[in-house]
Amino acid sequence: MAIGLGIPLLSVLLESRGYSASLIGANTAVAGLASIAAAPLSAPIAARFGVARSILAMLVLGGFAFLGFHFFQALWAWFLLRVALHFALTVLFVLSEYWINASAPPEKRGLVLGIYATTLSLGFALGPWLFAHIGSTGMLPFGVGFAIILLAAVPVLLAWKDSPDFEDGDHVPFVPYIFAVPTATAAVFVFGAVETGGFALFPVFGARIGYSESAAALLLTMIGLGNVLLQIPLGIISDKVRDRRNLLLICAFIGLVGMVLLPFIIGNWYLVAALLFVWGGVVAGLYTIGLAHLGSQLTGRELASANAAFVFCYALGMLAGPQAVGIGMDAMGPKGFAIVLGIFFALYMLIAAFRLIAHKNRA
Repeated sequence: MAIGLGIPLLSVLLESRGYSASLIGANTAVAGLASIAAAPLSAPIAARFGVARSILAMLVLGGFAFLGFHFFQALWAWFLLRVALHFALTVLFVLSEYWINASAPPEKRGLVLGIYATTLSLGFALGPWLFAHIGSTGMLPFGVGFAIILLAAVPVLLAWKDSPDFEDGDHVPFVPYIFAVPTATAAVFVFGAVETGGFALFPVFGARIGYSESAAALLLTMIGLGNVLLQIPLGIISDKVRDRRNLLLICAFIGLVGMVLLPFIIGNWYLVAALLFVWGGVVAGLYTIGLAHLGSQLTGRELASANAAFVFCYALGMLAGPQAVGIGMDAMGPKGFAIVLGIFFALYMLIAAFRLIAHKNRA
């Protein structure tokens, strides 16, 4: 909710102060760089201070950073505050996902992570809804964001004794885990690229093919709705299959088919809406099922480092996706939108298929 509220709020305020689009974009991009820096530090922080204590510290840091945007007006201060906020939020993502993954019963891991992904999607959706209702003026939006972040401390305090802390033993670097479970980390990289690139440039794509701003916005809502409603069913299905990599391959295939079909049905808004509802939900399964696959392969300190690698790859995807889609649309026109997103899915299918074949050969 805090991210969903903060991103449009800060962009609107910077624009109202007369800053250029490139400066606003640079200030937003700092969030991705902060995430890349924070991910590898998450497990060492938790090993030193404990998972629950680290989460509480990051909630306090994130809450006061959010509040700081109201009290410090200088642009350089906003860059520093953006780094602090997204550093804290990234550590929260890594450690909360580790906690959930470590605590989930193996036979219900997909269901548990489906519930988590649904809650996450609802939070992202409620943030802009809050922004639309409270606006950008005065202290109110920052006070609300501060309260939302600190409110998350309540369940952490209630579940303190159940925190899956690990011993501060030998250092487990996170980089090897980018490649230890490549089907999961590549899945979240592709999801980060497709989600961020798709959401950032779909309004541009819609305008270039003749959709009104409201029609394009409604199609983005359909993607988000599919994301919210399909994660729990996908999680349940992932608990039933023998190897989650097969399901990840199917998700990528449906993502590719969706982009192949999109140019042919673009004239019918309702068909596009139905397609994007299914497409958005299934593609988001790359995150949910990828996280479940990660949790089924590793435990303890290794799982914490792997979760850091998972979030790191998502942040890399967030940086790569908008750039690739933008370049594709400049080079090929509107059709470049679907082509570039399709290429991401096709490349992932090659990785997943290779891993499945290698696994069968070893067996």
